[in-house]
Amino acid sequence: MEKPCNSNNDMKHISPEELKAMFDTKLFHLIGDTADELGLECYVVGGYVRDLYLERPSKDIDVVVVGSGIAMAEALRKRLGRGAHVSIFRNFGTAQLKWRDMEVEFVGARKESYTHDSRKPIVEDGTLEDDQNRRDFTINALAVCLNAERFGQLTDPFDGLLDMEDRLICTPLDPDITFSDDPLRMMRCIRFATQLNFYIEEETFESLTRNAERIKIISKERIIDELNKIIASPTPSKGFVELDRCGLLPLIFPELAALQGVETVNGRTHKDNFYHTLEVLDNIARHTDNLWLRWAALLHDIAKPRTKRWDPRLGWTFHNHNFIGEKMIPTIFRNMKLPMNEKMKYVQKLVGLHMRPIVIADEEVTDSAVRRLLFEAGDDIDDLMMLCEADITSKNEMRKQRFLDNFRLVRVKLKDLEERDRIRNFQPPVDGDEIMRTFGLTPCAEVGALKSSIKDAILDGIIPNEHDAAYEYMMKKAREMGLSPVEN
Repeated sequence: MEKPCNSNNDMKHISPEELKAMFDTKLFHLIGDTADELGLECYVVGGYVRDLYLERPSKDIDVVVVGSGIAMAEALRKRLGRGAHVSIFRNFGTAQLKWRDMEVEFVGARKESYTHDSRKPIVEDGTLEDDQNRRDFTINALAVCLNAERFGQLTDPFDGLLDMEDRLICTPLDPDITFSDDPLRMMRCIRFATQLNFYIEEETFESLTRNAERIKIISKERIIDELNKIIASPTPSKGFVELDRCGLLPLIFPELAALQGVETVNGRTHKDNFYHTLEVLDNIARHTDNLWLRWAALLHDIAKPRTKRWDPRLGWTFHNHNFIGEKMIPTIFRNMKLPMNEKMKYVQKLVGLHMRPIVIADEEVTDSAVRRLLFEAGDDIDDLMMLCEADITSKNEMRKQRFLDNFRLVRVKLKDLEERDRIRNFQPPVDGDEIMRTFGLTPCAEVGALKSSIKDAILDGIIPNEHDAAYEYMMKKAREMGLSPVEN
């Protein structure tokens, strides 16, 4: 997760002399010397410069060369020697150089034009000014010269420093052109505002609203990359509120947008599940950088719109929303181009189980219920408990404290039972093969029934999780079923 060193992201005021000193390293001087030898202008641009002022760590360096970025990278590699490696991407006119723990991407300065149905630009060679004009936001258009004559000098044509000081995200040129040309910039706009805790400038935000439909030409893969960065931010709810406000959310994540709204019947109103979900997401973000646990928080109530019912006796109900939500996860992951692997299964599992600890904590905390929870959650039990504690958003402080106190009791029982009974991920100590050998059976319903009865007896605390006790219990249940062991 990207976390700034400066948690408030207030801009650091850096004098020209201090800025020059920040670039006074072997690598930057070698880049500048190489450019001078080739007769080229070169500048560090974008995020690396921005993050110096925001005191955020950054190892990825983008260098714009007024000329060939590829030729520049190849010449620098020769200077650096055997420890440097260059990857060339001729279709894009870029080259990436890796040296020690640094990555430098070289690109020739260019100007761009777009057609309405594609975000792929028509590219021409250009000047530094042309290159800065095509940048997405003013705070990303800062450039520091590396040529010896002007080493360390800042070029800031769109007052990006002032926007950083005012904590604003805005485009260098007309935002309608910026966003219509490359609609992915709308996602980037909200992502930067979320990561940096900045505000989106008014005209820029209005343009997001006007151009929201343009997001449809962007691939799901590119959208999910930006969405993951929003989810990984320190306060991810900010990004989802902005996505909703500008109209992007229903276009990229309709299932989440459907959580919005409240209804009132006979004076009884249910909570807005969209804002509840965002509160749970922020709660979990305070405790973990695990992206997929954050996704589980985002999706834990995703089935509530489908399961919402009014019951005159009970009020608003969302029965089985956890199980319906569990079934929805694969389709959501597939549609959004999220990984269809163990990460999806992990999220699916947590969504399906997220009500279990709450039910246990709301009632008597029995050993049997906790054993079954531990068995079903397995190694994900700690993440599940974290999710469930994050899900407590009641404004009734007494009710909230009661749940938290009971959760502490559940955690104590989990630890005690795990140490005593070794339930996590357990397999019954008498397996199907032993059952079939004992009674001369082939795979059949009776084998499954015996195996299940042993498992249930262990989970209910009737017998310990040991082979001899399980074998004796199997023999007892087999007699009740009319089964006899075969003679050896």
